[in-house]
Amino acid sequence: MELRVIEKADDELSIEIAGEDHTFMNVLKGTLLEQENVAAATYDVNPEQSGGQTEPILTVKTEEGDPLDALETAAGEIKNKTAAFRDAYESAA
Repeated sequence: MELRVIEKADDELSIEIAGEDHTFMNVLKGTLLEQENVAAATYDVNPEQSGGQTEPILTVKTEEGDPLDALETAAGEIKNKTAAFRDAYESAA
């Protein structure tokens, strides 16, 4: 997974996440929106106005705190949920 910061401000971050699709981006966006300090989280894939960009661009806006910290927290939550799902699946098999 390649990440490229497009724009960074104190309360907003736009980052390109190469090689991902709607499946991962929806999980990431949903996990970000579960955080109290996240005001908005959206992503766009191949917007017409971008000249045909095909990699998803995630935008995170926070009410307080660094949006990079919110992204890091969301990534950790996804890792924990994935591990819990894997453990539950292995227990059921």
